[in-house]
Amino acid sequence: MYRISIASDHGGYRLKNVLIKYLREELSYEIVDDLGPFDSGSVNYPEYALLVARSIAMGHYDIGIMLDGVGIGSTMLANKVDGVRCAMCYDDFTTNNAREHNHANMLCIGGQTIGDTLAKAIVKKFLNTTPAPGRHADRVQMIMDVELMS
Repeated sequence: MYRISIASDHGGYRLKNVLIKYLREELSYEIVDDLGPFDSGSVNYPEYALLVARSIAMGHYDIGIMLDGVGIGSTMLANKVDGVRCAMCYDDFTTNNAREHNHANMLCIGGQTIGDTLAKAIVKKFLNTTPAPGRHADRVQMIMDVELMS
């Protein structure tokens, strides 16, 4: 089982709590660490997206999940952190592609754009999809090589 870190901003706070309960109680993940925030007050999403991204890059967690209002900003920030491949997913197809083809290790969901049932399905698909070898792994390596050139 994966070790998972999760965070949100105020726009994703409610859904974050729904997903934490889902991960722990329905999917039986033992390591699901909430990196904040711990109330629904207004916060800056870049701070929390960075916490999740760094937790992946440093190897403390296998998978990161970030929930902000729409998902775009946190995804953009996370992908600036070496070793992080963050995907904003919004359905089964994008989730499968993110994990199988692009070996995403961080998931971003728009807490104000995705309902609870779909968010749970996205998380489950993300966790249950295996990154593919072969040409997909080769392409992911090309992505990672760009980090070395920066």
